[in-house]
Amino acid sequence: METLLLAKEDVRTNTPMPDLVAALREAFVAYERGDAQMPAKSYIDLPQYNGDFRSMPAYLETEEWDAAGIKWVNVHPDNPDSFDLPTVMGTMIYSDPTNAYPLAIMDGTELTMKRTGAAAAVATDALAVADASSLGIVGAGVQSYTQLEAIAEVRDIEEVVVSDLREERVTRFIERFEDEFDVRAGTISEAGHCDVLSTVTPVEDPIVHPADLGEHTHVNAMGADAAGKHEIADDALLAAKLVIDDYAQTTHSGEINVPWSAGVLDDDDIYGELGEILTGQKEGRTADDTVTVFDSTGLAIQDVAAAHVVYTHADEHGVGTGFDLLGV
Repeated sequence: METLLLAKEDVRTNTPMPDLVAALREAFVAYERGDAQMPAKSYIDLPQYNGDFRSMPAYLETEEWDAAGIKWVNVHPDNPDSFDLPTVMGTMIYSDPTNAYPLAIMDGTELTMKRTGAAAAVATDALAVADASSLGIVGAGVQSYTQLEAIAEVRDIEEVVVSDLREERVTRFIERFEDEFDVRAGTISEAGHCDVLSTVTPVEDPIVHPADLGEHTHVNAMGADAAGKHEIADDALLAAKLVIDDYAQTTHSGEINVPWSAGVLDDDDIYGELGEILTGQKEGRTADDTVTVFDSTGLAIQDVAAAHVVYTHADEHGVGTGFDLLGV
């Protein structure tokens, strides 16, 4: 038997976004129904290097397939300037649940970007107005690209407003998408008055306030993935219909972690988890809703579902490098 080695480009070209969005929707449903195992994300803090490692294992079973894997990922903010490396790098091991054989070892960095965008798309489909046609993005780093690519799969996006402190990032983003969308630079408030807003920044002091949001804007708060990070102002969160991906992770390291820890926001302010909406236990957007917020921390079940899509597509199309990892 061989293990398939899939580099960044292999992952990029073997992750069809429609399939990925569908797989992540199935993963959220499986998790809500108890058909998944996802131990808590574990952290190794390395303050001496201004970074950390995170271990994210999971298993999930859907009606048509099951999958298991683990992602080993870091966050080292000094990497771009000090080592010419990405801030976030990841490695995914994808295994056969029936016998534990490692089917693939793949780049987890591209995988993370793809599945993060797809998670926002699943939430957008459940919580944004049905006729949403404009998307605002705050933070024009690598995560912003898949936000647009994925959300455009579930809504007919025409106009895109992107905001970032670095003009060169905004320029690159516009150049990438100007042939597909009406895309322009704008302020945070202009981005926030779109039908859908995705925030993908690492800030610890909120940058999006109630006045920055439209009357019916849906917000995908994607940037907070560690304790102390906080993009959306407390009063905006409190006024919104607030949906989370996982209670344990969001209260520890999601968008709500700071106000929740301070007692400003409590469990009564959380409408529910996305899986509850996808399984019909709770309603998504209703005619009475104003601003909705999805607090996404990124779950290991998402990585496993994404790895399933990548491996299946790559294996069917003969992509990747096979090697005898175990010698069996």
